[in-house]
Amino acid sequence: MANRKQSKALVRKHIFPVRLSDIELEMIRIKSQDAGISASELMRRNALMRPLPKRLSKISLQTYWELGQIGNNLNQLVKATNTAIKMGHTPPANPELLQELLELLHQCRRDIASDDVDDDDSEDEEEDDDWEADEG
Repeated sequence: MANRKQSKALVRKHIFPVRLSDIELEMIRIKSQDAGISASELMRRNALMRPLPKRLSKISLQTYWELGQIGNNLNQLVKATNTAIKMGHTPPANPELLQELLELLHQCRRDIASDDVDDDDSEDEEEDDDWEADEG
């Protein structure tokens, strides 16, 4: 992919030195890791009053990924169904039902991505509600 030219006003070429104690520096490193952004981006967002990105729990991220994989499989099934219809063959699945399922799947992924989850609280609650642990 070719590099896009940025406006000269948007190119970050200035360094703004800040004095920090060892504890402050470590706190910034931890906060930037928790937010999943660089320390520079954390400082820019805090200084410029931009909101920090929401962090999702590990389970939410795994679920989001799994739903993406299911979505890929559904896309392949939809393509095979549409191809079968165009060729005059019996489709392997109902195209309307597949499309409805795909839209529902995308909505689930959007809901997970926009969920305002606190990692510590959600993990404690999920451990209490783990139905598979009781089946042993």
